[in-house]
Amino acid sequence: MIEVDVTHRQGAFTLEAAFTGDGGITALFGPSGSGKSTLIDLIAGLRRPARGRIVAEGRVLTDTDAGVFVPRHKRRVGLVFQDALLFPHLTVRRNLLFGRMFAPARQRRIAFDPVVETLGIGPLLDRRPATLSGGERQRVAFGRALLASPRLLLMDEPLAALDTGRKMEVLPLVERLRDEFRIPILYVSHAVEEVARLASTVVMLEAGRVTAVGAPADVLRPARGLEGNRFAIASVLAGVAGAHDAAYGMTPVHHPAGTIWLSGRVDREGREVRVVVRGTDVALATSLPRNVTIRTALQGTVLSVVRDAGPLATVGVALAGGGALTAVATRMGIDDLGLDVGDRVFALVKSVAVDERSAGGPGPDGRG
Repeated sequence: MIEVDVTHRQGAFTLEAAFTGDGGITALFGPSGSGKSTLIDLIAGLRRPARGRIVAEGRVLTDTDAGVFVPRHKRRVGLVFQDALLFPHLTVRRNLLFGRMFAPARQRRIAFDPVVETLGIGPLLDRRPATLSGGERQRVAFGRALLASPRLLLMDEPLAALDTGRKMEVLPLVERLRDEFRIPILYVSHAVEEVARLASTVVMLEAGRVTAVGAPADVLRPARGLEGNRFAIASVLAGVAGAHDAAYGMTPVHHPAGTIWLSGRVDREGREVRVVVRGTDVALATSLPRNVTIRTALQGTVLSVVRDAGPLATVGVALAGGGALTAVATRMGIDDLGLDVGDRVFALVKSVAVDERSAGGPGPDGRG
């Protein structure tokens, strides 16, 4: 568990943030410049806040009122950045063992072999960083941080430098770290797919302020306006994965508003998963359409209609049984349907537009 309540000023920017993370993965989410990395620095002890208190796993790391500031090398906080920052002259094995040096022998709770096995880096041990791919370097960075047996693991955009394929390889490893080593993780990202899959709690930051704290499906709701980028609008829906249909290669996700069909396998039958739906991949209908290839039709009620100065509009839809999504449409289409707040609609989502690889849920013990 982590408790944070800090104020920090740097030039014209002021960060004022207070939140609590209850184990598992707590994500700091928000646009660039919102204060995410500054918060990581404050928790790691790389900066001193003007005012505040930081507690990790019951240990007070910073308390300005009490005059407490634990030096960064004594905080037992593991750090992973988007650049793996491995020592180029050391082998992978020696990079990993360097992390263990920061944990006193009696406090080394995490052994070398389980970390190597979990991260799948056994074949890399005798190689040097220059010979590794980006994903391999990041795996080694995770291992080095873990072998310090930290009380808390801080990940600052750890996948930002990887392409989509490598990200999808590394994401399951972050889940395994969460589930197998039971170390609380504070995860910084502005990628909604990463946060939706990994986090149990999301802390939304905007301009140095916490604007929302809660479950991903509740916090990761798009802004009502287009804000100049229709492709950035996405919604997170939570449902329960059904049995994979091997004949068609499809997986159903059951939601009270209807079944969300994913074009691929999601091996989480009977467990909650989160599905990211882009606003540009949603069409709206006032009646259940027939003779279309789209399999996902979710019942809901129009919450809002916001037209921009150009050809587009956003429509917020409250889904039957809970949850909400936002559709991006043309003003022409909205006016042709005569859509207004309170109208019943069906939100249609193409299965091929949803990346089944980003669907994720809580660990086997129910933790997020």
